[in-house]
Amino acid sequence: MATDGSLTEIEQRIAVIRENIRELTEQATAYSGAADEERVTDRINAQQDELDALIRKRDELTGG
Repeated sequence: MATDGSLTEIEQRIAVIRENIRELTEQATAYSGAADEERVTDRINAQQDELDALIRKRDELTGG
């Protein structure tokens, strides 16, 4: 079973990454150049991958 500390840390990281994705999405709408859009899209995809991994880890710890 997971310790409350590790679960809390995962939940905090999930919240930070979700906020990062929200901010990156806002930035993407402000950029007009294709290169800028591609960089932001790459960053969003990387954050989404990390978020998905953390959610899987949280689900494993909580049995969800």
